[in-house]
Amino acid sequence: MSDHQGLELRSTITEDGKLKLNLEQVDVGAPAADEVVVRVEAAPINPSDLGLLLGPAKLSTMEAGGSDDRPEVTADLIEGGKSGVKARIGQSMPVGNEGAGTVVAAGEDVQDMMGKQVGMMGGAMYAQYRKVKARECIVLPEDASAEDGASMFVNPLTSLAFTEQMKMDGFKALVHTAAASNLGQMLNKICLADGIPLVNIVRKEEQVKILKDIGAPIVINSSEPDFMAKLTDAIAETEAYLAFDAVGGGKLAGHILNAMEAASQRSMSEYSRYGSDQAKQVYLYGVLDTSPTVLERGFGMAWSIGGWLLPHFLGRAGQETAKRMRQRVKDELKTTFASHYTQRISLAEALQPDTIRAYQSKSTGEKYLIVPTK
Repeated sequence: MSDHQGLELRSTITEDGKLKLNLEQVDVGAPAADEVVVRVEAAPINPSDLGLLLGPAKLSTMEAGGSDDRPEVTADLIEGGKSGVKARIGQSMPVGNEGAGTVVAAGEDVQDMMGKQVGMMGGAMYAQYRKVKARECIVLPEDASAEDGASMFVNPLTSLAFTEQMKMDGFKALVHTAAASNLGQMLNKICLADGIPLVNIVRKEEQVKILKDIGAPIVINSSEPDFMAKLTDAIAETEAYLAFDAVGGGKLAGHILNAMEAASQRSMSEYSRYGSDQAKQVYLYGVLDTSPTVLERGFGMAWSIGGWLLPHFLGRAGQETAKRMRQRVKDELKTTFASHYTQRISLAEALQPDTIRAYQSKSTGEKYLIVPTK
């Protein structure tokens, strides 16, 4: 056994069709020549973590068990939920996309990283210790804490990648939904700094205020009766024919495409039964609404809708682009890419049913941080 044994949060879909969450004792072992062992001191709960963590669980059926320091939670799956997770049945799966902490052991080739604070991505971050390749870590700036570096990958790189995708696709402005999120606020700061027009869509007045307070010029409330008129005007003004939709389900993606079509038709000199030839693209990158995506077709034939995922983008963008993006995140870690947390919880607290319900609700402005050393 090495010195680096600790608890790790695991999610299992059992053979009898239940979700089980528990903490397992894990020994990460000694690092290879190019590896480091990191004592994890902060790991955020992102919406992208919840799919693996909670699966298709019916949270109203949660039952708590185990002990105070080693709690367990079980829940039934929603009807038909087992079919979508067949590949993971019976597997105890570690959770947590990203985190940060202190290097407590380093392989012979990377001894210079000993004692450094690092941010890292690569799964299994809801744990007290994590062994990773040294190249997968970013050494944090001297004035940054583990909490500062815990969320330096998923939201910062995604928000930056939206602007990179825009350039690759030949567009010059963006539409973003669920725009008052942590990620949405970062995207606004990037667009303000880089001079990129951005149309923000939110659904509550308090979310309008969040974005106006950080200087966002265009924020549209989808709950207002004149939403489509305002959205069409904003797209016509900015030429924002590329959208990133965090909602996924329902009619919003279709509404955006229809507003894009109406905006582009304003500059058409003659009628075409095929609609405008302006390219219109909506990427679905989140599933805040798990219902079907509904398109009410009124947007001609020059349109496209598809899925978008950060790892896929980074694979296509290439190493130089990814390196440049990571450097910008590091340089602006405490400004553009600062994350704010409303709750800090231990690994054991992360398995309390009331806490699970709270972070699963994905409320705007609420962000949970797991502190495995707590």
